[in-house]
Amino acid sequence: MRSALLTITLLVLSAPTIAADAPVIVKIPRLTMEAAQKLAHAAVVACRKLGIQIGVTVVDRSGDPMVVLRDTLAAHLTLEVSRQKAYTAVNFNSALSAMKGRFTDPFSVAKVQGLVFSAGGIPISAVGNIVGAVGVSGAPTGEQDEACAVEGIKAIELDLESAEL
Repeated sequence: MRSALLTITLLVLSAPTIAADAPVIVKIPRLTMEAAQKLAHAAVVACRKLGIQIGVTVVDRSGDPMVVLRDTLAAHLTLEVSRQKAYTAVNFNSALSAMKGRFTDPFSVAKVQGLVFSAGGIPISAVGNIVGAVGVSGAPTGEQDEACAVEGIKAIELDLESAEL
């Protein structure tokens, strides 16, 4: 009994202390629906200028879809692929084009269902925090998908740069 009490006392004393001034809540910046809509629409317009019909998905920082658009003649498949690209980009906080060849092992994380490692997914950041991601699908190449995603982000770039917490 005495050794159990000593063990418990040592555990309590060795546990990390929580700073008295630590906040009780954390402020987390969020992308607005209006900004997500503006971004998605700009990506569609950018691809249309190239004669390409796409699907585009903008996700929040958790990877949940906020806006999903499919241009008139874009294949149905573009909806799911664009969602997976956005989901992957937000979870890895990296443009998918930068991850080319990263997961080549047959048992790597790239085999997890729902992840797509193909160019066309880009994270969105504001005030030093990731606030979401955009995924584009439907162009003949991933590079073209990514170019349209970049144009979408440019449409809200000034808003992102001037954002405050």
